[in-house]
Amino acid sequence: MLRLEGLAKTYPTGTKALAGLTLDVEAAEIVAVVGGSGCGKSTLLRLVAGLGRPSAGRVLIDGEPIAAPHPAVGIVFQEPRLLPWRSVARNIGFGLAHLPREEREARVAAALARIGLADHARRWPRELSGGQAQRVALARALVAQPRVLLLDEPFSALDAFTRADLQEHLLALWADTRPTLVLVTHDIEEALVLADRVVVMQPHPGRVAAVLPVDLPRPRAPGTAAFDALKGDILAILGPIRRTVAAVAA
Repeated sequence: MLRLEGLAKTYPTGTKALAGLTLDVEAAEIVAVVGGSGCGKSTLLRLVAGLGRPSAGRVLIDGEPIAAPHPAVGIVFQEPRLLPWRSVARNIGFGLAHLPREEREARVAAALARIGLADHARRWPRELSGGQAQRVALARALVAQPRVLLLDEPFSALDAFTRADLQEHLLALWADTRPTLVLVTHDIEEALVLADRVVVMQPHPGRVAAVLPVDLPRPRAPGTAAFDALKGDILAILGPIRRTVAAVAA
């Protein structure tokens, strides 16, 4: 469904953010990308979103090359990035202007109910908590029914309780239309709670170090033997990478 084929990115400064990255992501699959700073995770998402051009390689969705923002691809950032002059309902419906009014309003109403904010439709973004604002951002991305949804550390600015709550909301929203999800996160436990596979990246230049399947039933929680064993496997891969990076930096 989503194919990253020999993807590379070198910036004008000479920094090699990515090199030779190849990865296939199946339809409806949830893939989490983890790794330290400088391994090209955010660059990877920007290229998949069509917000940048690769120096080499291609991004394809169902065989179609993606070289610019595309309606099949949605993205959610670390900050909600809601439009402050639009109500909650109008923020969610922002990308639906091409639809008939009745269908647009029905989709927005269903999305508001799904995220538990039906009574917040007329409120302004400034009246929302951080968790509520990020729920609206998720609803806005998913209401357009993208085939691929990219998430760039969407819960990292939230407290642990709100983060866990939104992880559950994300899975519930995903279950409605089952888009392909690609999540970038620094949180290994979050990756294991959400993903079908975890892609571990290494830096300088960014490339895939390992891909681990997460064959655990949902819902998942840290503390079980199988969960903690997978977390240990990821840490074992990241440990030597971190030591190598530290040695080079020294």
